[in-house]
Amino acid sequence: MPIIVAILPSMPHGPWRLHDVAAVAGHGVGTFGLGVFSEIFGCDRTAEGLPGFDYAVVAGEPGPLRTDTGLRIMPEHGLERLASADLVVVCSWDSDDDPPRPLIDALHAAVDRGARVLAHCTGAFAVAAAGLLDGRRATTHWRHADDFARRFPQVQLDPGVLYVDAGPVVTSAGTAAGIDASLYLLRQSFGSEVANAVARRMVVPPHRDGGQAQFIEQPVPEASDRLGDVLAWATEHAAEPLDVEALAAMAHMSPRSFARHFRAHTGTTPYAWLVSQRVRLAERMLESGEQRVDEVARQAGFGSAAGLREHFVRERGVSPQIYRRTFRSAAETHLSGSSHD
Repeated sequence: MPIIVAILPSMPHGPWRLHDVAAVAGHGVGTFGLGVFSEIFGCDRTAEGLPGFDYAVVAGEPGPLRTDTGLRIMPEHGLERLASADLVVVCSWDSDDDPPRPLIDALHAAVDRGARVLAHCTGAFAVAAAGLLDGRRATTHWRHADDFARRFPQVQLDPGVLYVDAGPVVTSAGTAAGIDASLYLLRQSFGSEVANAVARRMVVPPHRDGGQAQFIEQPVPEASDRLGDVLAWATEHAAEPLDVEALAAMAHMSPRSFARHFRAHTGTTPYAWLVSQRVRLAERMLESGEQRVDEVARQAGFGSAAGLREHFVRERGVSPQIYRRTFRSAAETHLSGSSHD
């Protein structure tokens, strides 16, 4: 089975706008993670034509707070700030400590009024302890997955992905996966142009394939350089007829050896990876072009509209038509309205 980076339901129920963002920090909060969310949502890029956000860091516990690297911070806002947030980010949390009751109540109140919650890394422990992940799929850092599964058996843990969208709650794995999840939310709210522009400013990829398997301790594949060349070439030629035998020949390996090294290098199979590249190519055409779906399918390497739909629904959870309608509408709304709306 392929490792899916994002597990997407159909688009969020009802209108949801992303403008007001509050990042909740507790004792031992990850310095990098808090910096990620401050960079993505706290930097003013409206002069570049990008959306602006009302961003705040909120003390989830009485301060002053000390980060995981010993920095002392004193957030200006308390939990009352969550009452207006469209997105509440729960930064990494001490997995041994349950969140205080006032934070639990504030998270429930936010979800009840239609806000979304993004749990970063071990922040999933706090959100699960609040009961917001019961019966939902979720992820967390792979090092804490076993502990999470024992403590929260009512949560459908998937430790092999970078982030999971489970309706009102999005969970992301460790450290840099917070970037992936944040860019996904930007993409969902404003379209790929905005997410890609922010990614370029941060010098990060707008979307990563694979899952946490590629970051778990494992031997470095001997042929990583050759595989990298093959991956780069295949990405540029994803719409062309490709098979494992041809890619293996390019890497000067047998198909069996190529498949083994490919999984070790990417965390997935050559076929699943190629399908994901073709889905991404189809996404770009659906978002920015006017081609008919059958033409998108042909140019993306799926051959037919039925083939595109099958793989697109499996990878993204929605049909190509719904995807185009959703993201084109988001982009048109952003272009026609003020970034401060």
